[in-house]
Amino acid sequence: MDWQGQKLAEQLMQIMLLLSAAAAFLTGYVLASFQMMIIIYVSGVVLTAFMIIPNWPWFNRHPLNWLDSADAERYPKPQSAAVSSKKKSNKNK
Repeated sequence: MDWQGQKLAEQLMQIMLLLSAAAAFLTGYVLASFQMMIIIYVSGVVLTAFMIIPNWPWFNRHPLNWLDSADAERYPKPQSAAVSSKKKSNKNK
């Protein structure tokens, strides 16, 4: 799953759980049935899990292109911020 796919999965999960909670509450309130409310909400959670947990193709629309190990050696490695700040403080003394 790529980064955009993770964002899509998160948004889809939040929307589906919110809608299932609202539908469960309204149905439970109208029918005055706590059991029906729980059944509808659990069904929404199961449907959400079915939509989110597998790595569906629509979550991989923007794949990452990784560098080959030979290409990665050509690029310099970034230095950590702690090393560069120590160098700056030593120059000021």
